[in-house]
Amino acid sequence: MEDITEFGQRWAAAEVAGDTDTLAGLVTDGFRLVGPLGFVLDREQWLGRYRSGALVTEQLDWRDVEVREHGDTAIAIGVHDQAATHQGNRADGTFRATHVLIRGDDGWRLAGIHLSPMGAMPSFAR
Repeated sequence: MEDITEFGQRWAAAEVAGDTDTLAGLVTDGFRLVGPLGFVLDREQWLGRYRSGALVTEQLDWRDVEVREHGDTAIAIGVHDQAATHQGNRADGTFRATHVLIRGDDGWRLAGIHLSPMGAMPSFAR
């Protein structure tokens, strides 16, 4: 489980850095993100937010993570705190996040992320 926790820290650092090369290497080809308002992004759409400059993540904390391994699949549930802008608008929030990871020959890779707002709706949803 420690390797999954370390993986999560590398992922969060790459998001803050907007490092699409690292992010691309951390996710599966079939990766999907379910955003906090229910939208779904495929791998290229998810990476494209950084490539275009539409998303700027200033801070991302991935904490209070609980991991359950099921063979070559792991489910990591934690808290995702972010300070970010999307297309110039604040996109800050605290989310309960579920990461689905698949273990392959080259280690763990993210197959999916699902974000749910915690507490009040995030400011960008108002």
